[in-house]
Amino acid sequence: MDIIWLRDFEALVACKNFSRAAEERNVSQPAFSRRIRALENEIGVRLINRETLPLALTPAGEVFLSQARIMLRTYEETIERCQTIDAANENIIRFATSQSLYMTHYKSLIAPLVQKGGVDTDLNSTSWAADQFVSALQQSYCDVILTYWHPSMEFLGPLEVANFEYLTLSTDRFVPVSRSKPGGGPEFRFKDGSKEAMPLLSYGAVSALRAVQDFVLEQAVTPQKVLIVNQNALANSVKAMILEGFGMGWLPLSLCKTELAEGRLAIVEERLATDLEIRVYRDPKNNKGTLHDLWTQLLQDQRSRQRQRPKRGAPL
Repeated sequence: MDIIWLRDFEALVACKNFSRAAEERNVSQPAFSRRIRALENEIGVRLINRETLPLALTPAGEVFLSQARIMLRTYEETIERCQTIDAANENIIRFATSQSLYMTHYKSLIAPLVQKGGVDTDLNSTSWAADQFVSALQQSYCDVILTYWHPSMEFLGPLEVANFEYLTLSTDRFVPVSRSKPGGGPEFRFKDGSKEAMPLLSYGAVSALRAVQDFVLEQAVTPQKVLIVNQNALANSVKAMILEGFGMGWLPLSLCKTELAEGRLAIVEERLATDLEIRVYRDPKNNKGTLHDLWTQLLQDQRSRQRQRPKRGAPL
């Protein structure tokens, strides 16, 4: 049923004349009459008694009129609600990030600026595969991704090729850790000449951190082979297994600094650590005003932190 037919019917009831109703609806009378007839054919009954002057409704027409008004009102309210929601979504910034980054750097670096600026965000903290974050940004499923960056992470390459903008908000340290022994020190340590493989709690192939872990192991010659005893996409899950003593593994320092300070975890070998950048990416063609405002705040915050850093050679 065409919504136009309902408006035609309502106009005809008000005017009680085909010519005047057609004029009100800005259509020729023959075309208007055909649309009223099409409506009656759709319903399957006569709605208008054409034998009376002025025109009158049939009993079925009376029933249909009340329902038609409800349908029109519902239709208009639905459109209004959809437009309101759409307008609201224009102001909501959709973030996508990993669970570990949400628990650490999002809360410390982005959440305060979001609250200060009164910006609404829709945060999608997921266990997506690394390349799914890139696809989500490319397809406008999200407005911003918050991610680790390391030269070994090839999955971010398409964003750089397509000239997506990014800001480096901070750095983190990717450190090899193990549960601590009762007397202190790591429970697992690489040993020269050991025939036993080092039990490694690894990241799954879809994790962004897997490439960094493999890079470190390839670049640093270890005196002992490693044996992957478990793989997981989430850094928190890798951390939980390390704390249970199943082996050693790499974690972002921000995610395990409390356990290191408390002596529950220990660094295996500092030489096997590497730096991570914390970046946010966006599509420069995204014209959302709230995103522009937040990006400006992030840029200003980044510059402020850079000014506060001590220069090399300056006393601390």
